[in-house]
Amino acid sequence: MNIDFHDQTRTVDEDMVDLLHRLLQFAAKQENVLREAEISVNFVNNKEIQEINRNYRQKDMPTDVISFAMQESVEGELEIVGEDADMPLSLGDIVISVEKAKEQAAEYNHSFERELGFLAVHGFLHLLGYDHMTDEEEKKMFLRQEEILGEFGLER
Repeated sequence: MNIDFHDQTRTVDEDMVDLLHRLLQFAAKQENVLREAEISVNFVNNKEIQEINRNYRQKDMPTDVISFAMQESVEGELEIVGEDADMPLSLGDIVISVEKAKEQAAEYNHSFERELGFLAVHGFLHLLGYDHMTDEEEKKMFLRQEEILGEFGLER
């Protein structure tokens, strides 16, 4: 899977990007994602993610992670016809607030690496269609997150 990282905050070091790259590759393998798939991971500050949250979810407050799934169909959306079979499968974009990740790492008393890894996997699973709108969906998604993080070795 191809992963494009974009750090608008200029605060996420190369070692952290490498860790997240390996974690997301591991998660992709665990979820049987095609090697040709691609995603982007964007690191922003609280102000930027609040603006995104307000514009796309009508919630005027900063959040930790937002995902934009490309493969999800929306009611009323036109189907793309004639997609090139040789084109990579774009799963979508993950946007993570670095500030919020640092706040939550301190709040939950675990490392920044663990929190950023959790948010990356959480966003990735959303791209694959996991959700937490019901108790049952939430249980399934959060169990899968913990399995992936634990098997990768990024535990609390």
